[in-house]
Amino acid sequence: MARHYTSLISYLFGKFAGKAFSPKIQGFINKSYVKLMKLDMSQFESPESYPSLNALFTRSFKLTPKQPLEQGEIISPCDALVTEVGQIHEGMAMQIKGMAYDLAALLSGRHAEDLTILEGGSYINLYLSPRDYHRYHMPFDLEVLSLLHIPGKLYPVNMPLLRNKLNLFVENERVVIECRDIQGAKHYLVLVGALNVGKMVVTFEKKLQTNACAKERSYYVYEEPIKLQIGELFGWFEMGSTILMFSQRGTLHYTVPIDKKVSFGEPIGKFLDR
Repeated sequence: MARHYTSLISYLFGKFAGKAFSPKIQGFINKSYVKLMKLDMSQFESPESYPSLNALFTRSFKLTPKQPLEQGEIISPCDALVTEVGQIHEGMAMQIKGMAYDLAALLSGRHAEDLTILEGGSYINLYLSPRDYHRYHMPFDLEVLSLLHIPGKLYPVNMPLLRNKLNLFVENERVVIECRDIQGAKHYLVLVGALNVGKMVVTFEKKLQTNACAKERSYYVYEEPIKLQIGELFGWFEMGSTILMFSQRGTLHYTVPIDKKVSFGEPIGKFLDR
């Protein structure tokens, strides 16, 4: 099967973004991008210090910000816009208000046995724009049980497409990370690819190759679960996209409203008493 045109465009853009030009040209490219996107670089190195546009996209903080948290609080894993938040109902979640999709289709049938315990659970959609910090961190302490990579298309994941393209999350390439919390409840983190996302990188799975020529799904099971703490880095988008989070019913609730802009580390919810 031929690569979808959205994947090809994204692949080519990724090649350009990953190329290191001469310092003078690269400095011009980087500063132009910062100006065009109105990036706030106050917590990062100067634009011309990055050897490629991709290095600028995936920049790390000079000093990772930390906020004081109350017991049981959940943090935003990234800089993002909250495009939807709610409860899973009859196996469906909202792409955006008025446009639902099937959770079983999103998870691609691999985790069908968990759909029952996810029913009635909470979910949140976090959209990263091209101007956002592109790295993602753990929203709370979790153990990673498995990772599923599902090749797909790379349609843009922006507000016009969210409102008009049915099953956008289901059609796009994605990485499904199955986790459990310290009390044994299940949670899923889903990284959704988008146009111009050269790659989705996951630090704990070096074999993962996204936006490649892969036609088959890749599935990795961790017999010894990978323990990650709240705020710990676990990867990055090479451009902006979306993170979806789904939790077993009765475990947590989100306290942020739809359309709120959140920053990495900001409290967005709390665990329920269990």
